[in-house]
Amino acid sequence: MASWSQFAAAEPRLAAAVRALLQQYGPGLGYLATVRPDGGPRLHPVSPVITDEGLYCFVIDSPKRHDLERDGRYALHSYPPEETDDEAYLSGVAVPVLDPVVINRLAAALHASPTVDWRLFELMIEVVMIRRHGPAGAVLMPTAPRARAVTQTWHDPATGLSRPLAGVR
Repeated sequence: MASWSQFAAAEPRLAAAVRALLQQYGPGLGYLATVRPDGGPRLHPVSPVITDEGLYCFVIDSPKRHDLERDGRYALHSYPPEETDDEAYLSGVAVPVLDPVVINRLAAALHASPTVDWRLFELMIEVVMIRRHGPAGAVLMPTAPRARAVTQTWHDPATGLSRPLAGVR
């Protein structure tokens, strides 16, 4: 799977659009879906961290962290903007970061408390999708002309996944 820097090098405009949606309110905000032990989904709000090197997430001791430690598969979805229903979606595998230099640099830059039991994960990327609904949003307004939604996707070529996402046109 690709790191954020590999994805951004391959698709800089798409990466910029994803970053803009994840950081539209300042710090990163998104919904992180993980896989529960019974195979069902678990969904939580998170603050993803995007640097030039990677896409990271600090995760406190919680069911979400236990999910990632057991089965690293994730999906990350942006918060909806106020003026549109545009959305960003990424999926892949979360990998615990073990390099103390990276951990200490990000913890210091983001003021991560040393007294909190958190773990840093890098979100490796397999699939990225941006869906733009236009200024009228996804909800059909009786008086507004409906713009056709536009979807852009990227699949990490190393995974061999080349088919479109189910239900995406």
